[in-house]
Amino acid sequence: MSTFELIDPEIEAYCESHTTAESELLGRLYRQTHLQTINPRMASGQLQGQFLSLISKMIRPRKILEIGTFTGYSAICLAEGLADDGVLHTIEINEEYEDRIREFVAQSPDHDKIKLHIGDAKRIVPSLRSDWDLVFIDAEKTDYQEYYDIVLPLVRKNGFILIDNTLWNSKVVHEVRQNDKDTQAILAFNDMVQQDSRVRNLLLPFRDGIMIIEKL
Repeated sequence: MSTFELIDPEIEAYCESHTTAESELLGRLYRQTHLQTINPRMASGQLQGQFLSLISKMIRPRKILEIGTFTGYSAICLAEGLADDGVLHTIEINEEYEDRIREFVAQSPDHDKIKLHIGDAKRIVPSLRSDWDLVFIDAEKTDYQEYYDIVLPLVRKNGFILIDNTLWNSKVVHEVRQNDKDTQAILAFNDMVQQDSRVRNLLLPFRDGIMIIEKL
């Protein structure tokens, strides 16, 4: 196992073989993402997709916010747990992904509950004026602090925020290079959340690390 692998590949494969398979739609989306994008590992995939779906189903949120749509895999998974009258707003800054996102979201059973926004989340989120039950952030790492500052006041009491990549290829426990702004940002963000008395948090060593935050 390499220095930056969180889980032994054999263990990960075993977990996948004992986890509910992704849907045919998500399988096609995952394959296309790997064939047609530069950074396909940004897609959630089977394990994380099922995790997001189950979290959403346990909470049964009416309002979900996602910052960082990529190709839409995680949005489709999160929408599976929405209440009957629920809505998911997902924001993607890269307009090159828009056609692929819309193509696959349109095929989701929850397509009418998913609202896509293309642009800068720092401008879009305040305009949505919502009290979020569940938020998933998987976007520019150096902006995590700013996203958090914008989102936390808009999350309802006992609502949840999920932050992806908070172990950042295990770099958080190794010497950080001076020019590694992403790792520095993740370290500062994790420390800030740990000291924030407004929340309760769990840093889960799953995939690339997911910080689960409950607003108190």
